[in-house]
Amino acid sequence: MAGSGELARHWQYTELPGVDLLRARYIRKTFVRHTHENFVIAAIADGVEVFHHGGGDVSAGAGALALVNPDTPHTGRAGVPEGWRYGAVYPSPEVVAAIAAETTSIRGTPGFIRPVLDDPYTVGLVHQILRAADEGNALAADTLLRVAVTRLLRLNGGPLPQRAVPTAGGRVAARARAVLEERMAEPPTLERLAGDLGTSPFALLRAFRGAYGMPPHAWLTDARVREARRLLDVGTAPAEAAVAVGFTDQPHLNRHFARIVGVPPGAYQRERKNVQDAGHRLLVPSDTWQNRSLQKTYAPEREENRAPTWRESRTPPSYGTPSGSGSP
Repeated sequence: MAGSGELARHWQYTELPGVDLLRARYIRKTFVRHTHENFVIAAIADGVEVFHHGGGDVSAGAGALALVNPDTPHTGRAGVPEGWRYGAVYPSPEVVAAIAAETTSIRGTPGFIRPVLDDPYTVGLVHQILRAADEGNALAADTLLRVAVTRLLRLNGGPLPQRAVPTAGGRVAARARAVLEERMAEPPTLERLAGDLGTSPFALLRAFRGAYGMPPHAWLTDARVREARRLLDVGTAPAEAAVAVGFTDQPHLNRHFARIVGVPPGAYQRERKNVQDAGHRLLVPSDTWQNRSLQKTYAPEREENRAPTWRESRTPPSYGTPSGSGSP
């Protein structure tokens, strides 16, 4: 609802290829179990976020970062009644690997070891990246992203585990996933899918959960939203994208898209269309898909008699990265 107090902006900056950006305030928002193709580096400014990761709930408060590796199932919700406010960058595996190869000694595919890191310095860097992208300062945005990723990998990085040799159940799960990818718009029932693969429904369910961290229907919803994002990125109308990936209609897509991406598909696509517009600062309510313009933004000019915004209150005042112990 527009009056919920929840605001979010999910966008890209052309001078940071392979990186998505998010600035949001959520109170009642609940993210269902999902994955990202990119890394998640979420810097908490205020409040607390709780998310299920690796078999249990973890929490990140002000001054901490929530860190999620690609294709890792996780959720998200408020840990306190007032919710949480944060900024996030989502660099692709290729971006992180290139930075790691240049600035760290990590062997193999780099990733984060722990899902939460208490590091106010890097929290500040993330918010400065978002500010630089907002203001069209490509040099600052690129520099700060590299500094932030390098620091996080040095403090909390290591090689991601190699994929284990698939068991019989893992091979069945992989075949089931391939079928669901091919028949995304018209998937079979669990019983039909299991029968076609020569197993039982519950055996397939156990194998799929073990391989991908979620049951087949949840994985399919996540995959549909990913594919919808790709279609929206190339200009497909939300209603057409919804049907193409197997949702019944646009409201069906809206509901699942907002519970995974954090913004509705219409707002997501408008930001893609306006990626060249340096003056575009408007946010939309996180739980509505209508095209509404809001007066409130996350980057207003400070006025003498106005309390600082959440972004101002915890973001360092310049693009500079101090030397000494704070530097990566």
